[in-house]
Amino acid sequence: MIRVLSVFGTRPEAIKMAPVLHALQAEPARFESVVCVSAQHRAMLDQVMSVFGIRANHDLDLMTSGQSPAEIAARVLQHLSPLIRQIRPDVLLVQGDTMTSFAAAFAAYLEKVPSGHVEAGLRTGDRYQPFPEEMNRVLTTRLASLHFAPTTQARDRLLEEGVPPGEVHLTGNTVIDALLRTVRPDYRFHTPALAGLDPARRVVLVTTHRRESFGAPLRSTCAALRELVGRFPDLQVVLPVHPNPEVKRTVESLLCDLPGVTLIHPVDYVEFVHLMARAYLILTDSGGVQEEAPSLGKPVLVLREVTERPEGVAAGTAVVVGTDRERIVAQASELLASPAAYSRMANAVSPYGDGHASERIVAALGERFG
Repeated sequence: MIRVLSVFGTRPEAIKMAPVLHALQAEPARFESVVCVSAQHRAMLDQVMSVFGIRANHDLDLMTSGQSPAEIAARVLQHLSPLIRQIRPDVLLVQGDTMTSFAAAFAAYLEKVPSGHVEAGLRTGDRYQPFPEEMNRVLTTRLASLHFAPTTQARDRLLEEGVPPGEVHLTGNTVIDALLRTVRPDYRFHTPALAGLDPARRVVLVTTHRRESFGAPLRSTCAALRELVGRFPDLQVVLPVHPNPEVKRTVESLLCDLPGVTLIHPVDYVEFVHLMARAYLILTDSGGVQEEAPSLGKPVLVLREVTERPEGVAAGTAVVVGTDRERIVAQASELLASPAAYSRMANAVSPYGDGHASERIVAALGERFG
């Protein structure tokens, strides 16, 4: 049997690793799947674990209040290294760009255990945008032995950086696997504010949480939302407020009690997927939402100056608008006022996969370690 140790610690990682874990569990004669969570984000991680029925074999429980990226990485290394020596996996899997992902891949390297990187090859080319995610991805690439690229552009970047072709596998993105297995047309919201949305009003879903958006950029985004709801009376802006104090303080001070804006607590994955499906337009600085929304036919305005997911921009499913108030208002207004402009983006073909990425990853693991 091939012993696979999967390590993750945040909600986005759990969402994207869940289909891989299910695919491993579907072949118990070939794979022994061991799950370790760092709990870098405790409550939001637990929420997703419950939704997908994932149980951790090992929980490092490392989250502390006000933790810095350096503190997370140090604690993951300190606690995961002895666990790797105890388990002795054939391969350790990480996902994406978190401090948990980088530190776990580094811990595996120090123990001379090969690691596989799910969602490999994403780049902005700017080491500080997003921070620290861009450098986490670059360093994880240098440490990994297997690279599961979600798109052809991601694969090509890895090859351009000198990763051996035999180590790179084009798989699609596992977030589409999770999305297509979750969304359903007869869903009813459990959150009162969402259940009470007026079906006659167009919903604009907004998510923002990146470190580089704190302060003036986030205030500018909020100003743009205030202008949009004033310009389009039929809009209902829904903003799940990230628990980070920097985000909460800014968003609540500028948008609380504003007619046309609904602030809600973060909802679980199933609610959020169906909130995306209900939305008319999505504004986000999230990487996962950039990938999910096109599969639901939802145009995306990216609230960042650069994106490591240029495939969506090239395909016409997303536009990078940054956090400048005028740019946000101008681009959103065009989509809200022009059916033709909206239709072009809503009907563009998603470049992020067909819902079978997890099966390709498991097949590659079987081929390499079987």
